[in-house]
Amino acid sequence: MSREPLIDRYLLLGLRLGKLVPGLVDAYYGPPELAARVDGDEPPDPGGLAAEAAELLSGLDGSITEPARARWLRAQLVGLETVAARLAGEDIPYADEVERCYGVRPSLVPESEFARAHEALDDVLPGRGPVKERYQAWQESQIVPREWLLPAFEQLTAELRGRTLDLFGLPDGESVELVLVENEPWLAFNYYLGDLRSRVAFNTDLPWRSTDLLTVVAHELYPGHHTEHVWKESLLVRDEGQVEETALLVGTPQSLVTEAIATLAPEIVAGGDVDELAARLLGPLGVPYEPEIASLVRAQNETLGHVPDNAAYMLHEQGVPVDEVRDYARRWALVSDERVDKGLQFVTDETWRAYVFCYTEGLALARPFVAGDRARFQRLLTEQLVPADLA
Repeated sequence: MSREPLIDRYLLLGLRLGKLVPGLVDAYYGPPELAARVDGDEPPDPGGLAAEAAELLSGLDGSITEPARARWLRAQLVGLETVAARLAGEDIPYADEVERCYGVRPSLVPESEFARAHEALDDVLPGRGPVKERYQAWQESQIVPREWLLPAFEQLTAELRGRTLDLFGLPDGESVELVLVENEPWLAFNYYLGDLRSRVAFNTDLPWRSTDLLTVVAHELYPGHHTEHVWKESLLVRDEGQVEETALLVGTPQSLVTEAIATLAPEIVAGGDVDELAARLLGPLGVPYEPEIASLVRAQNETLGHVPDNAAYMLHEQGVPVDEVRDYARRWALVSDERVDKGLQFVTDETWRAYVFCYTEGLALARPFVAGDRARFQRLLTEQLVPADLA
């Protein structure tokens, strides 16, 4: 397969940055000689990588003639230049970092919105007493024993794969492997292996609740990350020769679009009624599920999902001390202190500190873009789009 020299340089730039930033290369299944070349090199100078990104940006229009592809590569290179410049010591304000890496400008969500979510939960949660105590008690009542997790994930994967096949099709030969892991900063992760294969890991550091099982399978697998990756490998890489898609890079708008797809995926595959479907599928396995309450809680949790965004903004943009941010998150998130600390681990990790906005802002862009139209969701799965295309 012939490749444009600029594309090789783009891939080498991402791989070299990955030697400096653990986890930046989410997946790579591109030309093996490029990976071997980088593996044999000494760790690169981040200033040199920032200069390389700037040079690629300046030569992009003369190298790539397809407008949509050039726009996608430009957005990617801006993200990589930003990552490299920060590593080289450039002082980039956090809000600028998020915007340059992910294509959205972060801001604080008013606490009044969290207060309204608390009031709504107060009206629907069983029992008496403070809403935080009742929220945690209800969540604990939905905990699934660890030994039930893999069978439940496998059952849901089979069902959602069938639904995804009916809705969007799947390339022949795609496959997945499911595993349980420990000691990670995330709850679940899709390791895309190339050749239409994914290995999905579910972290058991914290207990899993029944209300999260279907959503995480939809998010990571069908019709979320795995479905996007196999279609883009099949259509863009194999059919069109767009080899830049073989590197999945954190710190770029590619990440926001992929999280936009995955966060919208549960309601797409469930036809809008996520909790009714989850209860029907998990009931035969003996997994507890209260779909009426779960649906109401899910709606409010979408608002409370901005609490980690605010925490990250307060830490990195406003310079609020971490102990104060921890107290803030404990006040508004309603979750256990253990879950608050896991969330802070994520937003203070150098690789992931700006990534948190990919979920909430991605969903905010994807939902109106798709507007219930299956063909528009399929565009997300199969085309090179940037966040501005969704706006």
